[in-house]
Amino acid sequence: MPTTYERERELQSEIVPRVERDLPGVDVLAVELQSPDHFTVYVDHPAGVDHALCERVTNVLRDYLREYAVDVSSPGTKRPLRKPEHFERAVGRRVQVRTRDRRLRGEVVAAGASHVQVDETEIPYDDIVRANLIDEGA
Repeated sequence: MPTTYERERELQSEIVPRVERDLPGVDVLAVELQSPDHFTVYVDHPAGVDHALCERVTNVLRDYLREYAVDVSSPGTKRPLRKPEHFERAVGRRVQVRTRDRRLRGEVVAAGASHVQVDETEIPYDDIVRANLIDEGA
């Protein structure tokens, strides 16, 4: 039986290409399991995220509604970071990162093809379970 982390990765690999193919311009930032039968898809779009966009994404994912409760949401101020390009846009910003064995807060110093550097620590993308921008106003 897959772990929560593994199931999130499976869902992410299924959902991202489907949504981004069917809804050009939509960037799927993250898929997070809230419980074994409930997940949230965080999306962004250059024109912003509104209820209509969330509804369109939900319609693309209609098949999943047989097994899951599906929420679609904007990223909010604690924007999820999962892909190398997300970390590239976050260089110079503060983040919190959780890997399978530790939690870390710091500034993104560099983002390469295989890892991100947070302060002095290099973290392979494959080790990241969750990462989010830290709201500078909080």
